[in-house]
Amino acid sequence: MQADIRQYGVGVRNDFNGVVARLADVATIAGMAELTAQSRFGSLLTHGTLDALFVAFSIACALALMPAFGVYQSWRGRSTLQLAQRVLFAWLCVQVCCGLLIFSLHYANDVSRQWFEYWTAAGGAALIGTRMVAYAILSRLRHAGLNQRLVALVGESVHCRSVLRKIDAVPGSGFRPAAVYDPHGNASGAAPGLRVFSEFGPFVDYVREAGIQELWLALPLSEQPTILRFLDTFRDELINIRLMPDVRGLALFESGVVELAGSPAINLAASPLSPAALAQKALFDRVFAACALLALAPLFALIALAVKFSSPGPVFFRQSRKGANGRVFRIYKFRSMRVHQQTHGVVQQATRHDARITQVGAFLRRTSLDELPQFINVLRGEMSVVGPRPHAIEHDELYGKLIDRYIHRYRIKPGITGWAQVNGYRGETDRIEKMQRRVEHDLYYLCNWSLVLDMRIVAATVIKGFIHRNAY
Repeated sequence: MQADIRQYGVGVRNDFNGVVARLADVATIAGMAELTAQSRFGSLLTHGTLDALFVAFSIACALALMPAFGVYQSWRGRSTLQLAQRVLFAWLCVQVCCGLLIFSLHYANDVSRQWFEYWTAAGGAALIGTRMVAYAILSRLRHAGLNQRLVALVGESVHCRSVLRKIDAVPGSGFRPAAVYDPHGNASGAAPGLRVFSEFGPFVDYVREAGIQELWLALPLSEQPTILRFLDTFRDELINIRLMPDVRGLALFESGVVELAGSPAINLAASPLSPAALAQKALFDRVFAACALLALAPLFALIALAVKFSSPGPVFFRQSRKGANGRVFRIYKFRSMRVHQQTHGVVQQATRHDARITQVGAFLRRTSLDELPQFINVLRGEMSVVGPRPHAIEHDELYGKLIDRYIHRYRIKPGITGWAQVNGYRGETDRIEKMQRRVEHDLYYLCNWSLVLDMRIVAATVIKGFIHRNAY
């Protein structure tokens, strides 16, 4: 009975919070409309009723449309960036509806467009700002031990401990682990202060008596009978049951849930980078490449002249390489070797004291200046500034059969420099172990990508990466 009362109280509190959030949004929308009007033509109430009517229509649209975007749901433990994106998109949809009404009623000339634009911009910023402030206050309260939700975990020790560590890493989320149950009876070694259960009945009784609000099933997908058993046991109770599948034995990368065609899907073998992350990386690449090409234009001209006079042949060396998702492109380098005939289907890597390398070419290769034309590939969208180094297609075919997960280097665009290169894995790969270590570093980069990591690699390349004993 006490658990039912607590769960009912949680539901009432959530409804109350939703009402307060809606009232805050109404006040924010109206307040920003009045504030921007004051900066343009004075108060809405004295300027005329038409603008005030449109503000009222916008508020009505917001109350009708914004709940559909999930902006009034509990955002406990979820990304604030995603919340801001949802709020902004919902608000823009509201204002589009308001704008369509203005045009359909032929009042476009009677409403100040500049005011409407200012109001839209200021309203979006204010709606996001109020939520960020509220989220920060709630995080501080939860960090202090208030507004907590009790969590009971079901799962085996290794994956269960991983979930517990992630909860501990974000104390502001307001989730507090209370109990752990291992269906195989191996729940020993859990964190201090947690109730540990190895039997189903006592664990269920504890969940009910303690008023647990969250039941997290950290189980492999093969544990379907256990999952169904918990769903059946708590089918008539107001407890949130969430599945956190253990897919470590299946997923190639740190898996994540995405929505495809309206259905949730778990990535088992797909790029760990989200579309938003790829867009950030592409923007960084294009801006960096454009600035680099402009800044290095005089150096390009000097190197081109030196290459041209060093030996007969073109300035650039071009070769087919694989890019993102296996698409083939032509990579650009300053030519560092004398023009020579190659056996079809065979790529002979440069070796120390290679007779094919010119004196100018030796300097370019030793300082990595021969790679600079690849900024053209970056600007064309074929490469990134930072990423796994592209290999000759013949090497891809060879190493793809010898090294596990080699092909997954091409989940993203290849780079001019990379995590493997700044850690010393560059140059000739005369042993399979060298390529294995290079691939391991490339996959680490893929799983841990961030703009900060890209900038660290660029800085490391500038500081120590131009001259290396393996470059010849």
